[in-house]
Amino acid sequence: MHDEDIQIGEMDLEERYALRRVAGLSTELQDVTEVEYRQLRLERVVLVGVWTSGTASEAENSLLELKLLAETAGSQVLDGLIQRRSKPDPATYIGSGKAQELRDIVAASGADTVICDGELTPAQLRELEEVVKVKVIDRTALILDIFAQHAKSREGKAQVELAQLQYLLPRLRGWGGNLSRQVGGRAAGGVGIGGRGPGETKIELDRRRIRERMAKLRRQIAGMSTSRETMRVARRRREVPAVAIAGYTNAGKSSLLNRITGAGVLVEDALFATLDPTVRRSRTPEGRVFTVADTVGFVRHLPHQLVEAFRSTLEEVADADLILHVVDGSHPDPEGQIAAVREVFRDIEGALDVPEIIVINKADAASQEVLDRLSRRERNSVVVSARTGAGIDRLMRMIEDQLPRLDHEVVMLVPYERGDLVSRAHREGEVLSVDHTPEGTVLHARVLSSLLHELEKVGKPVEMV
Repeated sequence: MHDEDIQIGEMDLEERYALRRVAGLSTELQDVTEVEYRQLRLERVVLVGVWTSGTASEAENSLLELKLLAETAGSQVLDGLIQRRSKPDPATYIGSGKAQELRDIVAASGADTVICDGELTPAQLRELEEVVKVKVIDRTALILDIFAQHAKSREGKAQVELAQLQYLLPRLRGWGGNLSRQVGGRAAGGVGIGGRGPGETKIELDRRRIRERMAKLRRQIAGMSTSRETMRVARRRREVPAVAIAGYTNAGKSSLLNRITGAGVLVEDALFATLDPTVRRSRTPEGRVFTVADTVGFVRHLPHQLVEAFRSTLEEVADADLILHVVDGSHPDPEGQIAAVREVFRDIEGALDVPEIIVINKADAASQEVLDRLSRRERNSVVVSARTGAGIDRLMRMIEDQLPRLDHEVVMLVPYERGDLVSRAHREGEVLSVDHTPEGTVLHARVLSSLLHELEKVGKPVEMV
């Protein structure tokens, strides 16, 4: 590896630490042995999964996805193991014999981290660490780490921190197993923070501070949600149809948004490159304006903390008039991706009621057999390549057909001094023709009720020839 690459890697690692730091807790959590959730040093990792149901290929696909997640977090994956069990071992996740085998592989490969393909209890993490002698994290902690790296807006950062604290709270533990060391009065942080009285244990103080921080974050996110709702109501008042792009992480949602709208949104071949919602405007082939919202990517077994934390972002899906559900046609298990996304839809009230177009993306990299299979399975679907532009015209026609219809077709003579109404028709409606006459502009357009009322106040109906 070149020195330059090492320096870049160190800079990226420093940035991850900065993004993941839990504000307001550093003074109380200086000793890392207090907390099960420690800063992740994802350098050289070994993956391990428990195959409890389904086929061998499904279990391998799940571990392959864990590999992509680990690489997105900046890891070098050295090895991967799957154990066939009816259910995970309650003590060490994998059985004791497999844990010993895992310890030997870790020692031989020089790995410094084991990542488990599931959510482990604090006891399982601790027991497995005792055997393998390196840090063990689970899939949930890994995804939280990736989200912390990619969140850029205030809302995104607040949502990720809330999810991290929800994960952290049950994983607090005392120093060396001693949970009874008490602090009180000024030792608990001084007057005013509620630490006075006979005293409370150190771990109780940490838990209380985390709960207070979580309450503050929830209030902040609720305020941001109010702002988002205000913008949504304003769009509804203008009666501009809304389209939401949803789908599995790294399916090509941002690339599709760029192709549809020409927006300069970050496009990166990495999982969870988009966390903060992006809303842009576009037009159908017939000239109708609609908004397009890019949403956070979904993944199998998305941690429930994240579904809850990102609920305000995911509401863009439920409030849309149409969902473009993007699927990676070149993925080994695209049907599994569709099922995982619809599982998240079930957690969002109203999302399953919104019309859905399955957009089978990456046609340039997928096999024709898979594309044909998906097209047969999903009747309301279209095959596209956001990278090359193939199939985009057909997609835009489908959007045109499936958006709510404009209610009223008018032919109206509009005075020149009310050119603002003609501009509104271009922005919000579907203009069929414009003819400039000495008396004013003859506008032939399909418009919504709100604009129709404005036109009727100032314009005169014109007979079509």
